[in-house]
Amino acid sequence: MANRSIQLVVLLMLAMLPARTAFATPDTVFFPSADGATEIVAYLFKPQTPGPYPGIVMLHGRGGPYSANVNKGCTLVSRTSSSVCNASGLSKRYMMWGQYWAERGYIALLPDSFGPRGKARGFGRFTHDDPDRADVNEKTVRPLDAEGALSWLRSQRDVVSNRIFLEGWSNGGSTALNVMQRRGAKTSGYRAALALYPGCGPKALLAPTLATSVPVTLLLGSDDEEVSAARCQDMAQRSITAGGKIDVVLYPGATHGFDDPGRRRQSIPGNRSALEDAMKRAIAFVERLKN
Repeated sequence: MANRSIQLVVLLMLAMLPARTAFATPDTVFFPSADGATEIVAYLFKPQTPGPYPGIVMLHGRGGPYSANVNKGCTLVSRTSSSVCNASGLSKRYMMWGQYWAERGYIALLPDSFGPRGKARGFGRFTHDDPDRADVNEKTVRPLDAEGALSWLRSQRDVVSNRIFLEGWSNGGSTALNVMQRRGAKTSGYRAALALYPGCGPKALLAPTLATSVPVTLLLGSDDEEVSAARCQDMAQRSITAGGKIDVVLYPGATHGFDDPGRRRQSIPGNRSALEDAMKRAIAFVERLKN
C-alpha cells in the first residue's frame, strides 16, 4: 500500500499538476534562531490525524525555499513585511516533501534561513564564493536556525520531542551534516539526519570527518553537476572508519536536485528512479527509529 502511494505521488508530479492544486498551503510560524538575534519564518505541514506526531525539520538548498517563478524580487521575509515569497510561493519540491511527511503522520517544519536576513531570492548555481552568502552560510549560521527549529518543535504539545529528524537538500544537506557535527556525542538533539546531494568539501563542512553518534544517510547522484558525490563518499568512509553510523546511496544517472518534480529534472530517467527510491528510503529510515 505504501509503495503504491509513493508511485501515485510520482505520477502526480510527472503530470506537472500546479503546486496550488496538488498541495495544501502550510501554516506560517515564527521562532527564534539559536543565534539569539534572528526571528525565523517557517512553514508547518501538519497531519490531518490526531497527534502527537514525530517531527521533520526540512532545510532548503541554496536557492531558498521559494519557487523560482516568484522569488526574483524577494528580499526580506518577516512577521512585519509583505512579500510574494510566502507559504503559497514555496517550491514544488518542498511542498511535495512537506505533504509527503504530513500524510504519513509526521509534522514537517520548513525554516527559511534566507528571507529573515533579506535574501529570500536565494542564490544561483556556482555562487559559493559570493560574499553575499557569508551571513547565511551552512557552517556557522544555518545550523543555529536548525537548532532553533528543534527547540521550537519540542515546545509544541502535539510533537513527540524525542523523535525529531533532520532532512536537508544541497546547501541544506551540508547544514544538516554540520548540525550533526556540532552535536557530536551529545545524547539529546535530532534523532537522525537525511542529506540529499550535500556539498562535502572544506567550504561546506565543519570537518573532513563527521563525528556523530546518530544515524545519517546520504542520498547522492552519480551525475551531480554541482557537488562531488565522490567527495561525499570519501567523507562518509572516513566517518564510518571512525565509528560513525553513515549510510550512502549513490543513484546511477541521477543529477543534482534529482527529486525536483519539475518536468526538466524528471525527464532524466536516473532522476525518476532516484526520486521514487529516495521517498521510500526516507520514510523507512525514520520509521525504523521508532523506539
